[in-house]
Amino acid sequence: MTCRGSPYSTKISDLQTDPYYLQRWEEHMTYATINPFTGELIKEFPNATDAEVTEAIESAHQAFLSWRNTSFANKAEILNRAAALLRDSKRRYAELLTLEMGKVIGEAEAEVELSAQILEYYAEHAERLLAPQKLPVADPAEGEALLVNEPLGVLLAIEPWNFPYYQIARILAPQLSAGNTLLLKHASNVPQCAAAFESLMRDAGLPQGAFQNLYATRDQVEQIINSPKVHGVALTGSEGAGAVIASQAGKALKKSTLELGGSDAFIVLEDAELEKTIDWAVFGRHWNAGQVCVSSKRMILVEAIYDKFMEGYTKGVAALKAGDPMDPNTTLAPLSSQGAADEVKQKIREAVEHGATATEVGPKVPEQGAFVQPTILTNVTPDNPAYYWEFFGPVSMILKAKDEQEAIAIANDSPFGLGGSVFTADEQRGLAVAKQVSTGMMFVNHPTMAKADLPFGGIRRSGYGRELIDLGLKEFVNHKLINVVDINAPF
Repeated sequence: MTCRGSPYSTKISDLQTDPYYLQRWEEHMTYATINPFTGELIKEFPNATDAEVTEAIESAHQAFLSWRNTSFANKAEILNRAAALLRDSKRRYAELLTLEMGKVIGEAEAEVELSAQILEYYAEHAERLLAPQKLPVADPAEGEALLVNEPLGVLLAIEPWNFPYYQIARILAPQLSAGNTLLLKHASNVPQCAAAFESLMRDAGLPQGAFQNLYATRDQVEQIINSPKVHGVALTGSEGAGAVIASQAGKALKKSTLELGGSDAFIVLEDAELEKTIDWAVFGRHWNAGQVCVSSKRMILVEAIYDKFMEGYTKGVAALKAGDPMDPNTTLAPLSSQGAADEVKQKIREAVEHGATATEVGPKVPEQGAFVQPTILTNVTPDNPAYYWEFFGPVSMILKAKDEQEAIAIANDSPFGLGGSVFTADEQRGLAVAKQVSTGMMFVNHPTMAKADLPFGGIRRSGYGRELIDLGLKEFVNHKLINVVDINAPF
């Protein structure tokens, strides 16, 4: 697979070996809490042993044998109790997010709340969404045909650090509701968040073995996927990690879903309400310090409003306040690690080397911590490899279009296809534009967002499969036909 129009045309086989794209999918991962604001090593955790992995797989399988028969009412009770526990200790859970990956405390509390809402969504709706479906049959002789949804068994979830609880909740809630059990391999820099969610579910009454956190190595991940007692794998992460996991799952003949990178277009048409649009642009690009797969990474502006938008946007970005993420007045967090910050800075340098203009905006960010100075990239042309990159930090790529149709063409000229947005005073016009942009999600007059009752997922290098609502619920079930036929035999 190659990117249409991409000057580097990276093949998927290359992604499995290129360290630039593997993005810390380490062969020997060290699980550790390192405060991104202070750089302090708080605590290290030993990798799981092979024996512990084998035991966890067996425990998850044994739990599945009984969990698959647990009533929806009992499952809902556990999920609702977990949601209540999250809210009861919202600040404590939020502070752990801020400690491990640097999220500003207000956004951390919002993530805790969103996770609780996802748990509650499936507690309320899973039984109805999984109900057997009676199929219309053309011939009465075919009998009564039912489509039922049965759980597969043990699943492996591989999750990233940028939303440590939300990423777990959006795979755990639907799959537990469906009757599956889960093993979690979380990102190596959020080990305490992973352990906290495991403890949360245990405290909520989830049976032993139904959800287990493992500090697994890369080799052990392959061991888990190859186990005959494991029936699927869901990954959210980088293209490189996705290429590796999809390959391993394919060889093992296991179902997989991938939610990978994104470079969402933020299209601004000439009739957009600029003041409100600029506010959304600043937020859409800089929440979670820009470390969001659906962040508004490419601002595509029609030339009629380009100068006015740029003036307001630059002022808005300059007003962001970088500092201690535990301080409620901070609006720009450090990146998740010094390595992540260094990587973004290197990509900015490479973009400039290929002809882009990089303008640093706002007061100087603190020298302490994994901060990146907010940067606006202009003059990025299709012959610059950065034109096709995902910048996972506070870097805004600004692209000018002469009109609506060129804006749509620019939006579609990307190897990614996760989310996107269009801003216009005419909602019908916005809907028409949204239909022409090739992504998994499009929003009119709002940046791409994640909610408990909206589907999430993309196409092309942004992955495949969907999470949340009924689509996520049914990704790892057996859609089984049961046909009751009562006619005489042919002979």
